[in-house]
Amino acid sequence: MSRSAVDRIAVAVIGAGFIADYHINGLRAAGGAEVAALVGRRPEVTLARAQALGIARAETDYRRVLDDDAIDAVVIATPDDTHERIAIDALDAGKHVLLQKPMALDSAQCRTILQADERAGRRLTVSFMHRYFPEVRWLHEQLQSGALGAIHSVRIRNATPGADWNDWFFTPGNVSGGVVMQLGVHGIDLVQHLFGRVTDVAADMMTARPERRLADGRMVRTELEDNVLAAYRLESGVRVSHEMSYTELAGCDRFRLELYAERGTVWLRTERGAAAIHAPAVSGEPGWATPALPEETLGEAHHRHWLSMIRGEAPPDDTPTAGLRSVRVAEAIYAAARSGTRTPVAGKEETVGCA
Repeated sequence: MSRSAVDRIAVAVIGAGFIADYHINGLRAAGGAEVAALVGRRPEVTLARAQALGIARAETDYRRVLDDDAIDAVVIATPDDTHERIAIDALDAGKHVLLQKPMALDSAQCRTILQADERAGRRLTVSFMHRYFPEVRWLHEQLQSGALGAIHSVRIRNATPGADWNDWFFTPGNVSGGVVMQLGVHGIDLVQHLFGRVTDVAADMMTARPERRLADGRMVRTELEDNVLAAYRLESGVRVSHEMSYTELAGCDRFRLELYAERGTVWLRTERGAAAIHAPAVSGEPGWATPALPEETLGEAHHRHWLSMIRGEAPPDDTPTAGLRSVRVAEAIYAAARSGTRTPVAGKEETVGCA
């Protein structure tokens, strides 16, 4: 870092789109950081966004913040096809990097980024926001303690109406896939973080809405998948069903997860609330119980942990390898859907999961 660890960490957010708000608000809620610059493609729009968000500096060339020794770290929240180049440039410039998911367009690009991270001395983190929700942290603790006994099956659902704020989400080349890469990778990471590595996949997919109207009134056509059913077999033998949709009008509240285990059932982000458990031997309640969870600003815990890693107060986490692994699972989903057969996930030497 360019400054003492007791000083505020200066962060530049590269990408002025929808997800930038999550990172900016999360950094401010976490404390100990200054959002020093916002980088976007269009000068007038970027300046207006920076002013609205209370950020003093607006840039259109990300290299200007990489060349600035006063900037300690960057958030990369740009379209998928730019991740590889910007991440490598930032790591080579000595910046700490929080890279928005999906990590890159494909696993080959992910490996290239990991090589740059090795040269930089482990400065990369991939942004998997769902890991940090209070209910996910609570479930992780239950699983680590073994309180629920053997896991029998898991169901997870990622569903929204689909991104309507920019056409690049539906443009091959800007992205390498539809709902799997844009939304499903969140669920893939959550499964592997909580329950262990996916070893093989069966999948079916379709494009239910090939034509979409964006929020600004433009119509876009796309052949990218928007509804997918995937079945995972984990290294532990646990079976997982994963539903992904970019056409569900109501959508999920980020995700829906159902866990069925030897000693009980756990539901996250369902009609029963953020977390609910039916496990009398664990909760001491005869029926459904609701665990006490902390109230936090969205993104607060996530960005607090990232800043603690930058300061050296916490060791680097597993998200760079998990980012690669999530893309490899996505690639296996596409291969399984094309072939109609169960498909192994490549790269079994990678270590991912419940760290």
